[in-house]
Amino acid sequence: MDAAATVFLVVGGIGVLLLVVSLVAGEIGVFGLDADGGAFSLEAVAAVLGGIGFGGAAATALLPDFLGGTATALVALLVGLVLAVPLAWGAVRLARAVRDMPTTETITRHHLAGTQGVVVSAVPATGYGEVRLTLAGQNLKYAARSDVPLPAGTPVYVVEALSETAVHVVSTAPDPLPEVGDPS
Repeated sequence: MDAAATVFLVVGGIGVLLLVVSLVAGEIGVFGLDADGGAFSLEAVAAVLGGIGFGGAAATALLPDFLGGTATALVALLVGLVLAVPLAWGAVRLARAVRDMPTTETITRHHLAGTQGVVVSAVPATGYGEVRLTLAGQNLKYAARSDVPLPAGTPVYVVEALSETAVHVVSTAPDPLPEVGDPS
């Protein structure tokens, strides 16, 4: 392996090292670089160094020997730069997409009021039973209290979150129709 290939491989290795540092340690001061994923972010610098280093090393291995040492190094540098620009652009775009990715807010007890579910363990009039609620596409189980006893299978509506693990519910089941001849 010639000296130019070794230098290019070292430059590529430094790029990989910077990438690992940016992934493991995050934006630790970014050495005065743009922390918002701009052209001089740590990810972009790592991609440029990796592209120049590994692209240049590949070019030195593929170029014919008759060019000479200086010409081979210059052509390899040009090949590395051509490879580094789209790599840096992609690294900036990918880092920005990951950084700006929308996420949903964490579910807390304040999100429980108004949620509908079903009783899975009967709720007595004076104690707690268990309900399954569907919230943000998730089935969640909570301890439940009610003013009236509710049998298993009763559809319910959460009136209040009593704690992080308990709710106060009311039945949403329709009242049964009175029987024919029933005076009520």
